Amino acid sequence: MYIESNDPEGAKVYDMIIRQILQDLVLPPSIDDMRAYVNPDEVCFIIAIKMRKTSQHITLKEVAKVNYEADDDTTVVLIDNENYLPNILRTLWKTNGRENVHQPSRYVIHMKGEHEVSDLVVDDPHENLKRRIYDAIFRIVPEGFKIMKDISRGDIVSIIATDELIKDEWVEKAEGYIVELNTPKTWD
Repeated sequence: MYIESNDPEGAKVYDMIIRQILQDLVLPPSIDDMRAYVNPDEVCFIIAIKMRKTSQHITLKEVAKVNYEADDDTTVVLIDNENYLPNILRTLWKTNGRENVHQPSRYVIHMKGEHEVSDLVVDDPHENLKRRIYDAIFRIVPEGFKIMKDISRGDIVSIIATDELIKDEWVEKAEGYIVELNTPKTWD
């Protein structure tokens, strides 16, 4: 973790704030590295956080059985792993419409017609972690910095925040942090 600033005392304070927020959200084990730039003279805040690798996404066929019953013209989903039930329902509602998804019992879901839903992603740890990191960043960004530019890529979440127009040099600095975080460390 590295914080760059023209104000060394301010950098120490921001280091403490960032560490506390990340700790409160239980994110340190999920973060590989981080860079931040704080410049109160230019009213600029840049942060780039590299996420650790996560497990693969979970598809519906991994946590449920999907069958089409031609007699009733109904697709039936039989839940094998109840832990994913809220995600399964949310995903099916999103793709098929809430009014078309019926749950007659705890482990059974019906949808009128034939639906190819076996390969739907019902849980994506990478996206879940990314959402949590965005939450942390929005808590970290200084109050009043309402103009933001998201330049995130892959495993790196990066935001530029200010209360003025975003300068090209800030974008370049953020891009530099992304390159730096993507560069494998070599130990001499």
